[in-house]
Amino acid sequence: MRIARFVVDSDPLYGVVDGEPGSEEITVINGDPFFNGVERTHVKHKLEDVRLLAPIIPRSKVIGVGRNFAEHAAELGNEVPQHPLLFLKPNTAVIGPNDPIVLPEFSEEVSFEAELCVVIGRICKDVPEERAEDVIFGYTCGNDLTARDVQKTDLQWARAKGFDTSAPLGPWIETELDPDDLAVQARLNGELRQDGNTTQMIRGVRELVSIVSQAFTLLPGDVIMTGTPAGVGLISEGDHIEVEVEGIGRLSNPVVRR
Repeated sequence: MRIARFVVDSDPLYGVVDGEPGSEEITVINGDPFFNGVERTHVKHKLEDVRLLAPIIPRSKVIGVGRNFAEHAAELGNEVPQHPLLFLKPNTAVIGPNDPIVLPEFSEEVSFEAELCVVIGRICKDVPEERAEDVIFGYTCGNDLTARDVQKTDLQWARAKGFDTSAPLGPWIETELDPDDLAVQARLNGELRQDGNTTQMIRGVRELVSIVSQAFTLLPGDVIMTGTPAGVGLISEGDHIEVEVEGIGRLSNPVVRR
């Protein structure tokens, strides 16, 4: 089931997306699916007639996982970490499909990172790996934008990873997906730049959920970005970056500089 967050006229709504590419419809659901379940109404819109938003604005946090693909760690001259390398992004970093990525004034080297993202569906702590699926609401595409020059100079990654617009998510949440063997790709101005697979993850989705929940109490709507494959590169004003995860869809964003 594909659950999207969108606007037609004013207030954001949630809906279920059905149909084949090019002919999708979105059926409005009552309330917030994270707390009310999925109750369809009789109101429908063509997908082309609505504006998609980020499928979730986390009430609490976005958790990133650094260097979870060996080839990506190597391309930046880093070793694979012995212990999971976790970091946080504020919810103010989140934007949705087609929203502009705004390059921060303090960086000249911002790069893209295509990622599979896990959306948490219930409050949880210290989740055993074998029960991780019980707390997962679904999956979406994400782009872990990183100010590389700032990442090298700051002792903490808060500015490098957490600046406004650094966490595009979308286009929707897919609730029925096996995350173990999915293509993860990025295209910059239409050119394929990243072409990986979740089979290349050092730590898989279930292990990551368990590990992250040992450090943080997870709340409904929290997002875990699971790491990026090799092929990351820099973006510039005027570029267009697309992230695609097999079984979910494609997330597209233009790049601007104010």
